[in-house]
Amino acid sequence: MRYDLIIFDNDGVLVDSEPISNRILAGYLTELGHPTSYEESIRDYMGSAMHRIHELVLERSGEKLPADFNEVFHARVFEAFRRDLQPVPGVADVLGKLAAEGVPYCLASSGSHERIRVALHKTGLFEHFGEERIFSSQDVGRGKPAPDLFLHAAQVMGIAPGRCAVVEDSPLGVQAAVAAGMDVYGFTAMTPAAKLGDANALFSEMHELLDLIV
Repeated sequence: MRYDLIIFDNDGVLVDSEPISNRILAGYLTELGHPTSYEESIRDYMGSAMHRIHELVLERSGEKLPADFNEVFHARVFEAFRRDLQPVPGVADVLGKLAAEGVPYCLASSGSHERIRVALHKTGLFEHFGEERIFSSQDVGRGKPAPDLFLHAAQVMGIAPGRCAVVEDSPLGVQAAVAAGMDVYGFTAMTPAAKLGDANALFSEMHELLDLIV
């Protein structure tokens, strides 16, 4: 099937940010008295919007995170991004080939608009998108696994959900795409294949994606 729109997640799909951000998140939560390992952060929060972190900590501990939690966390993450962040190997070639083939694509991320732009500018990927093809959970209020973000991106791009394919690397993202009525392709570079089992197909190297979606 040739799709009318390819929707890319950002963290872990376009940029290799998940190891950086989850190490920082685990450390910060532990610092605040909510012991969290890197593996637990990946399991519980990978692919989610910030509100999910607040909700899970409150549910589990009965305590609210500090009012400035988001600001402190993002400041630490952005500092690390500007120093260490890299694009996912092969993704620039994939985006270039999609453009050459005339296949429309966009980005839809649980991250904030600022986080997305810091990541894209550092990795040189911003030029592949521009402002008009970047969507954040901030645009809709509810992040993944709710389908709202993907549906919003498709609506703005003028494409019916059933004509869209989503590229995701987190269970929450796969759930959101399925709930949106879209095909989804699971990137298993960091996530065990079994956790992305609801995807239409799985791939472990970015160059494999084109054979699945074009």
